[in-house]
Amino acid sequence: MSLATIFNVSGSAISAQSQRLNVVASNLANADTVAGPDGKAYKARMVEFQTQLLGASPEDPAAAGVRVSTIREDDSPGKRLHNPTHPNADADGYVTYSNVDPVNEMVNMISASRSYQNNVEVMNTAKTLLMKTLQMGQ
Repeated sequence: MSLATIFNVSGSAISAQSQRLNVVASNLANADTVAGPDGKAYKARMVEFQTQLLGASPEDPAAAGVRVSTIREDDSPGKRLHNPTHPNADADGYVTYSNVDPVNEMVNMISASRSYQNNVEVMNTAKTLLMKTLQMGQ
């Protein structure tokens, strides 16, 4: 594996974790929202990754790493609270909130952030090794 491949793998992982952080931020921003005018509450979104194996892509045989394959909605029901005075209450007096679990999202955010930081460190280490290799030739 060449150093260029290491940069490609780490770069793709950084990009994927960046997308994951954006989805987590969106989920956290909508954690306490209620159903909108269409009657549907915000659904938490989850990022799914896919591995790209070296040489597996015919259009780019040097591509390797990870990519975001899909961003899907969580189908679990939102929490329902009884509050008949709320303007968005249904006929039974229940208000439907989003299905975002803030604790789970914070754990997800910490995990994505650490993965991002680890891949930056991999790139820095590869750069240092490349610089030392070049210095040996002087």
